[in-house]
Amino acid sequence: MKKIVSTGALLVLFSFAGASMPALADADDIVIDGAWARASIGMNRPGAAFMTIRNTSTEPVTLIGLSTPLAMMPAIHETRTSADGVSSMTPTDEIAIAPGESVALEPGGLHAMLMQLQEPMTEGETFPLTLVFEDGGEATVEVPILGFAARGPED
Repeated sequence: MKKIVSTGALLVLFSFAGASMPALADADDIVIDGAWARASIGMNRPGAAFMTIRNTSTEPVTLIGLSTPLAMMPAIHETRTSADGVSSMTPTDEIAIAPGESVALEPGGLHAMLMQLQEPMTEGETFPLTLVFEDGGEATVEVPILGFAARGPED
């Protein structure tokens, strides 16, 4: 699934008004491909969402946060595995995406961690996830929830 996303009402307002403003990560610059999440077992454990974020602009963009009505504490996390095979997960404050580059949020690496779920993540449903960028731009994608054993958006 390929989704080009919007940056919000403020950008639209300024565009129609013809006013100038600093460049924001906008619908022409940020492309989100293959968004997906796994179904949760209830609400006691966190969920996660995955996708590829492409910066098609000529300027770098920096992802600094997430928001969704599905979780009270959405955050960007990274899973790392040591040489001894021990995995740990830590929050990541930001993800810089160079012009023309992409970043994959995928199992076992960077991902959108969805803590304090407000409802179970049910297979077949979707939820909105908003990516917040350092420059004030936002991109929202509708994330499909796949089965418990899904390994990617094609499952």
